[in-house]
Amino acid sequence: MHETCGILPISCIAPRNLARSRYPEGMSERRPIIGIAAALERARYGVWDGPCALLQFSYVEAVQRAGAMALILPPDPTLVENPDEVLDQIDALLLAGGADVDPSRYGQERHPATIGTVPARDEFELALVTRAIERDIPTLCICRGMQVLNIARGGTLLQHLPDVVQHEGHRLHPGTFDGNEHDVRLEPGSLAAQAAGTEHTMTKSHHHQAIDTVGDGLVVTGRSTLDDLPEAIELQDNSFVLGVQWHPEADAASQIVESLVAEARQRIGVASS
Repeated sequence: MHETCGILPISCIAPRNLARSRYPEGMSERRPIIGIAAALERARYGVWDGPCALLQFSYVEAVQRAGAMALILPPDPTLVENPDEVLDQIDALLLAGGADVDPSRYGQERHPATIGTVPARDEFELALVTRAIERDIPTLCICRGMQVLNIARGGTLLQHLPDVVQHEGHRLHPGTFDGNEHDVRLEPGSLAAQAAGTEHTMTKSHHHQAIDTVGDGLVVTGRSTLDDLPEAIELQDNSFVLGVQWHPEADAASQIVESLVAEARQRIGVASS
């Protein structure tokens, strides 16, 4: 059904200690700046209808609730060549959900259900996340973002889950998170479990693709209770590079975006001390 490589036994997963307080003593009170990569989609607003840089406001709200500033990053061909120009300006990177990635990026032909691909977005996000990893910048990759992370590390995707798992449980109701919840098991001691604050979490799900072959250096640390599909991946050699297949930004009770912000704030404090 899918690859099982990239899984470490519990004893091999080093526990993570993530910052939780808003402004630990001695740390800067400057708000961390979280760069969020935006979609490039056609949209209608007012009397206008045309291409737009788009981001669900729930991502912005989640970042702001955690005490950080959201900086929306639209696809930019100059930044593809020099991602440091923007990475120098942010404290953490967040890749959001959205359209399917062009399967040519991972060496496959297009499945009929793989639609709405935006090559400019793919190229931009792959460049950003690759360089962010090299610089050990705190990085959270949500839904499509988790898939981009996997592709950036040489992994592949299952292009249409109903063909593989024989159910629609990961996207029962397109266009809403209501009724799309399912549970995920997280490996004890993993970054995913530390960020979520639990080893068993309810998730808001909305995807028809998933990780197949796991990318280089990535470890699967979360799996769906529905069918054992990978739901969380992370890089053990980096301090905070996490991908989750669900949507924590849409869940006010989730601690995952807060954990990214806490990691960014801790970096600011270390740099200013």
